[in-house]
Amino acid sequence: MTRFTRAELEAARHRLVPDVVADGLHVLFCGINPGLMTAVTGHHFARPGNRFWPVLHLSGFTPRLLRPSEQDELPSYGLGITNVVARASARADELSAEEYREGGRLLALKVARLRPRWLAVVGVTAYRAAFDDRKAQVGPQARTIGDTRVWVLPNPSGLNAHWTAQTMAEEFARLRVAAEADGDPEADGDAEA
Repeated sequence: MTRFTRAELEAARHRLVPDVVADGLHVLFCGINPGLMTAVTGHHFARPGNRFWPVLHLSGFTPRLLRPSEQDELPSYGLGITNVVARASARADELSAEEYREGGRLLALKVARLRPRWLAVVGVTAYRAAFDDRKAQVGPQARTIGDTRVWVLPNPSGLNAHWTAQTMAEEFARLRVAAEADGDPEADGDAEA
């Protein structure tokens, strides 16, 4: 792993990181905002210690553990990545309430355009702030964006000590099973006899 100086990381502050998206994804994962390591590398969830990539694999979304630099493989699995707030920062607490609300508005427009089956927001606090839903909990939500269903997942940051990689993988796997059932006509009872 390349080591970056503090100056290199700070120079990435406010940098935008392109989404990894395609039309009609099974699941569009949505982070809070890019961290500085992500902004420097251009790879989502790039900070060592972030558990997104291991949890994605442990939950069965990917057949092997992908590195952040392999993020462009995600659409081949029906997966993508975006963020609530586009600009990079060192910490999520640097974001304002207005940025979260505007991010939620823009995210809803993006989801309406891309039409994934599921939007999976990784971080209940970010979801609550972006969609003004103070009572939201981890799991499926009543809210939909068009035909897209919404699931809130635990934040995979290494700072989120309330969730282990294994318990996170279990929650991600619940979403994977729901997403697979949505894509299976027999599970919906629509299969021809």
